[in-house]
Amino acid sequence: MKFYLAPLEGITGYIYRSTYHKYFGEIDKYFTPFISPNKKKICRTREKNDILPENNAGMYVVPQILTNHAGAFLNTVHYLQDYGYEEVNLNLGCPVGTVVSKGKGAGFLAYPDKLRAFFDEIFCHTDIKISVKTRIGMSHAHEFALLMDIFNEFPLFELIIHPRTREDYYKNTPDWESFAYGYERSRTAVCYNGDLYAKRDFELLVNQFPRLENVMLGRGILRCPGIISSIKYGTEMTKEKLQGFHDELFERYKETLPGEKPVLCKMKELWSYLIYSFEYDAKIEKRLKKTQKCAEYESIIQRLFSEYDLCG
Repeated sequence: MKFYLAPLEGITGYIYRSTYHKYFGEIDKYFTPFISPNKKKICRTREKNDILPENNAGMYVVPQILTNHAGAFLNTVHYLQDYGYEEVNLNLGCPVGTVVSKGKGAGFLAYPDKLRAFFDEIFCHTDIKISVKTRIGMSHAHEFALLMDIFNEFPLFELIIHPRTREDYYKNTPDWESFAYGYERSRTAVCYNGDLYAKRDFELLVNQFPRLENVMLGRGILRCPGIISSIKYGTEMTKEKLQGFHDELFERYKETLPGEKPVLCKMKELWSYLIYSFEYDAKIEKRLKKTQKCAEYESIIQRLFSEYDLCG
């Protein structure tokens, strides 16, 4: 079984990825948060820093591209090839309204004819490995049959399926029946993505799909960075390792970001997931959300690690 880290915008950038890799590892592929090329520029400074080889040493990294324009996709591919990349990923899953309204991400799924034409053009003009991360449709699961027909027309390197529609956002439960449809009919390798928060979730998935070879975790890793070791070896994450990971990540953000406010925004967003690793109470969570100073934040985190147990 191969394990992938999902791209989460604003969270799993190169600082998070490289720190995670140092303390936990066990990831076969790291996917970058999406690059969104426009008419003026392929990569913004933040996106460029995220794909620089020196910021991703020792990891297999796949840049993700968000666009519905074949020319912009191909220009980005050529740009990435200059940095040595041999695989890219197309984002057909982002459910955010500002993305979907432009017909990008999951919004592209509403235009199957345009999607087919897009694939026809990009596969005619590049031989780079192209994987796709997709949802099963915009509004209804029955849309997935046509989408699978389109995917199967082209030599995709891999198909990563998050079995929710765009309208589901991250609500409801993943549609395993639709995933089974794609899993059985895909002409290329399939990867599962969605709601793997604990070892028991993984075991249920593998029992249902015993030939599955690839899984992608996102929010599950953010909630419990040690989840893959738990799945593979039955070893539980220790507070010492988690605190080492946290402290180094915090220091690197302080060294890189311009001031306390952006650092605390990063850390609070991380803790909106990571708090689930602890048997916490509402009071300390509230204090964490309200803090405005790094010194106060450090005091709260120290108390959290010293007084609260990790979830079993």
